[in-house]
Amino acid sequence: MTYNIHNLTRSVDEVVIVGGGLAGLFCALKLAPRPVTLIAAAPLGQGASSAWAQGGIAAAVAEGDGPEAHAADTIAVGGGIVDEAIALGIAREAGSRIHDLLAYGVPFDRDLEGRLAVGREAAHSARRIVHVRGDAAGAAIIAALSEAARRTPSIRLIEGFVAEALLTEDGAVTGLQLREAGSCAAMPIMIASRAVVLATGGIGHLYAVTTNPAQASGSGLAIAARAGAVIADTEFVQFHPTAIMVGRDPAPLATEALRGEGATLINGNGERFMAAQHPLAELAPRDIVARGVFAEIAAGRGAFLDARQALGMHFAEKFPTVHASCIAAGIDPAIEAIPIAPAVHYHMGGIAVDARGRSSIDGLWAGGEVASTGAHGANRLASNSLLEAVVYAARIADDIAGHTMPSPSRLPEALLTPRGGAPDAAAVKRLRTMMSANVGVIRDGDGLAEAVRSMAALEHSANSVAVRNMATAALLVATAAWSRRESRGAHFRSDHPADVPALAQRTMTTLAAARAIADGLADPSTPRLAQSMIA
Repeated sequence: MTYNIHNLTRSVDEVVIVGGGLAGLFCALKLAPRPVTLIAAAPLGQGASSAWAQGGIAAAVAEGDGPEAHAADTIAVGGGIVDEAIALGIAREAGSRIHDLLAYGVPFDRDLEGRLAVGREAAHSARRIVHVRGDAAGAAIIAALSEAARRTPSIRLIEGFVAEALLTEDGAVTGLQLREAGSCAAMPIMIASRAVVLATGGIGHLYAVTTNPAQASGSGLAIAARAGAVIADTEFVQFHPTAIMVGRDPAPLATEALRGEGATLINGNGERFMAAQHPLAELAPRDIVARGVFAEIAAGRGAFLDARQALGMHFAEKFPTVHASCIAAGIDPAIEAIPIAPAVHYHMGGIAVDARGRSSIDGLWAGGEVASTGAHGANRLASNSLLEAVVYAARIADDIAGHTMPSPSRLPEALLTPRGGAPDAAAVKRLRTMMSANVGVIRDGDGLAEAVRSMAALEHSANSVAVRNMATAALLVATAAWSRRESRGAHFRSDHPADVPALAQRTMTTLAAARAIADGLADPSTPRLAQSMIA
C-alpha cells in the first residue's frame, strides 16, 4: 500500500529500505511479515536499472552445468580480484532464488519440455542465462515483484522521495533525511530507523552516455560515504559495448544476448574487428569488447552491431525490446546494421559489504548495484548483477530477521541545511561531460587528476544537495581511478596499460581519503599518494 510520507514523519520504523528496484523489492518481500517502509524515488516499475535489464539472470540450472563452473567463469573475467568464496556462494544460491522469483510470478521462458530455457552470453562457458521473452527479463521481474509488494500488508510504500543524507550517532544509523524527488526547495523530512537498507542503484548518470535511468546518480554511494562508510572498488566502471547511438539519454541497449545468438560487430567498412582483439571475438569479456568498439569509433570508422545474417526477419520475435528501440529511431535491424558505442552500464564498486550485506556502519546494509560484495572483481560477468541482487537481498533479510533493533530515543535532526532552487543543469552537464571524457573507457593520469580537481570543487560549491551527492560519488570514482596506476578489468589507463601483479587487490577507501587525494592534487608541491587507497 502507498502511504503519505507526512503520516510517517514522526514514526519510528524498524526497517527502512531505500530503492524500488530488484534488491529493494526482493528484500522487502523476504522480510514479510516484518514491517518495512520502502522508499522509492519514482513509482514502482520506473527509475530502476534492473527494470531495464535485457539479458536475464545467470543461474547454473541446466543439465551439465553447475555452480562451480559458474563461479569459475565469474572469477576468470574479474581481473584477479574476485572474492572466490563470495562468487561460489552466490552461484550456489542461484537455483533457490530463481524458484523464489517463479513463486512471485516471474514468467521465465521455458523450452518445449517445460524446463527453464537458458541462453548464453559473453564469457560464460555454458548456456545459463534465464530470460523472459528473449530480452524483457528486467521489466518482467520488476513488474511481478512490484505487484507482490503492493499486495503485501507489511510493506509501506513511499513513492517520489529520495534519501539525501544518512543520519548516524556514535557510529550507528539513526535515520534518514528525505526530500521530495525533483523538489530541492522543499524542506527535508526526517525518518528515524536503526535498520536501513540502501538499494539505490548505480552511478550511470554521472556520465554523459549511459544505459541507466536518471535515478542512477550515485546518491546511495554518496550518502553512505559522507556518513563514514568504507567504500570499495569505485574505479571499476563497466561500459556496455553496444549501446544504440540514436541521440537518446539514456541510450537504449542492444543486449549481449544478440551476440550470443550470432550477431557480429563490424566497422563502417563492413569489417569484423573483434577477432583480432580476443579469441572469443564478439563474446570476449565486456571490457575488451568495449575498448574494441571505442577504438573503431576513435579511428573514425564507426562501430555497428550486425544481426542481419544471425537473426534477420526473426529479430522482432526474439528481441522485441531492442527491435522496438531500433524502429523508433528509424532503423530496421533485420536489414540494417545498428550504430553502437560503449556506455556506462554497471558499477562494480560501491559500499563495501560483507557476506551478509552489512556495511562498516552499524545498522546499515546495502544490496544491489550500490553495494560492492567482491563478487564481480574488476569486471562483471554478464547477467550476474540481477543474481547478486536477489542473493544479497535475501541474505540481508535473513540477517535483519535475526536482530532486535533498538528504537531511536528521539527523531534525528536535519543533517544538511536545505538549499533552495533546482539543481544547476549546467553544472550537472559539466560533471557528466568531464566524467565521460576523463574517467571513461580509456583513462590517463592527467585527465584523471583534472577530474579529481573538478569534482572536489563542485562538491564544495554545489547549489543543491542532489548536485553535491553527484559530485561526491564522482570524486570517489575519479580518485580511485587516479590511485590505481595499472590497467585491470574495466579500468584501463593508457599511461599504465599493463596490470601490476602486486596490485591484484581490491580498493578500500573512505570519503576522507578521497578528499585528501584531491587536496594533494590541488597543490602540485604536495606528495602524491598513488597507491594509498589500494589495500
